[in-house]
Amino acid sequence: MAGSFTELRVWQEAHHLALEVYRLTKKFPREEIYGLTDQLRRASVSVVSNIAESHGRHHIKDVIRFLIDARGSLFEVQAQVLISRDLGYLSVKEVESVFENYSTLSKKINSLITYKRNVK
Repeated sequence: MAGSFTELRVWQEAHHLALEVYRLTKKFPREEIYGLTDQLRRASVSVVSNIAESHGRHHIKDVIRFLIDARGSLFEVQAQVLISRDLGYLSVKEVESVFENYSTLSKKINSLITYKRNVK
């Protein structure tokens, strides 16, 4: 694969989502440092990391597996954001912002998986 993973639009959007998650979780209660704060941050970083790792793989099955893992981590982010909202840690506006990014990113990851499956 040519170029750096940082040139991929899907990676850039995942990176943006991870930064937003870090920004939002700064205000979570201290008792959540090893709970939702940690879980949300790990899941969002996993999305970015798996996309980057997929870019470094040569075998298409590995590429697809890492993209599927990225998508799975993205679903974790969604679930944890909903829990955070329901606990009152995030406002409706903050959740909408995350979900707007989530929706776009989810579609791009799905499109990339479909593309990679058909390229062989």
